[in-house]
Amino acid sequence: MHKHVIGHCPICDTHLKVTTLSCPSCKTEIKGDFELSKFNYLAKNQLYFVEMFIKNQGNIKRLEKDLNISYPTVKKTLDEIILALGYTPFDDEQKEVLTKEQILEKLARKEISKEDALKKLGGL
Repeated sequence: MHKHVIGHCPICDTHLKVTTLSCPSCKTEIKGDFELSKFNYLAKNQLYFVEMFIKNQGNIKRLEKDLNISYPTVKKTLDEIILALGYTPFDDEQKEVLTKEQILEKLARKEISKEDALKKLGGL
């Protein structure tokens, strides 16, 4: 049975850090504060979606068929993964697609100004 590294604390949902690396052969241990990949912070279903997206070479039609989901579901899931990886998804007109909660989160992290947040909230 394969055990996978989890990226979020099961208690408070904060990003976890790796603090010890060990060699199963010689038993060497390295202690420190190591970062996980952005992909370690994706949920299992999101990681599976990314795997299938790559398997299908980004072909949406094949992805829809492989996962038995509709185009809007593919688009929504892809946008959620893009956000989870720290990027901003764009719609067909190249405008930012952000929910009220995402705008408020960006404001809290000081990624956007109060003025920008108010403009974006006014557009919803």
